[in-house]
Amino acid sequence: MLVRIGEIEALFRYPVKSMRGEPVEDAGLGWHGLDGDRRLAFRRADDRGGFPWLTATRLPELLLFSPRWHGSAVAGDLPTHVRGPEGEEWPLFSQELAAEVGRRHGSPVEMVHLNRGIFDEASISVITSSTVGEIGRLATQHPDVRRFRPNILVASSRGVPFEEDDWVGGVLSFGTGDEAAAICVTNRDERCSMVNFDPESARPNAEVLKAIVRERDNRAGVYGTVIRRGRVAAGQPVFFEPASAHRRDLGARPNLER
Repeated sequence: MLVRIGEIEALFRYPVKSMRGEPVEDAGLGWHGLDGDRRLAFRRADDRGGFPWLTATRLPELLLFSPRWHGSAVAGDLPTHVRGPEGEEWPLFSQELAAEVGRRHGSPVEMVHLNRGIFDEASISVITSSTVGEIGRLATQHPDVRRFRPNILVASSRGVPFEEDDWVGGVLSFGTGDEAAAICVTNRDERCSMVNFDPESARPNAEVLKAIVRERDNRAGVYGTVIRRGRVAAGQPVFFEPASAHRRDLGARPNLER
């Protein structure tokens, strides 16, 4: 049975991994997450490991770089340029941009584009504004959702912090009707030092991660995988279906794309 649990308060996508994100009013939700989300990243040229991407955990200044659009987007939703912390701009795939980021990092990098996205864990992340506010209170910091880099911020009807933990294994759907986009909530979001960086200055404050580790076993928010494509938009109602009900209903919902 579907239960309305709140509504979408805000949507965010991050065209270039670890760069500044952008709020969007609506977006397509496909098998690989929000259209245009994390399709680009800088690869560390000297890395031969399984995770070669340059992130803000290694270069916090990446958070101060902003994807920009001038004229027609590159390959659909991709930006055309990137603006640096001092206001300069470079074309997305230019050698000048790679050289600037490589200079700050201390070793060469190159921009990479992957159609299926470049994700750490799963293609969709969700958190409630109540959870963001509670972590701010625990860490004695101004609550800022940008620290958590979610795709979907939910305004919960209950307003209970960390209620996302109860969603694991169930299904969240966005909007009404049989065509509503839906995700299966797969696991709690294990946090890293990214939450410590101020989105405006990139200065660190370890109290944020310490609060999450101390109070919530280093987990806040949830990840999900898309089980039904569709469009999501700010203001849409959010419905929850527990895992047991979802399993019972699979056979009765032939339009559910798995």
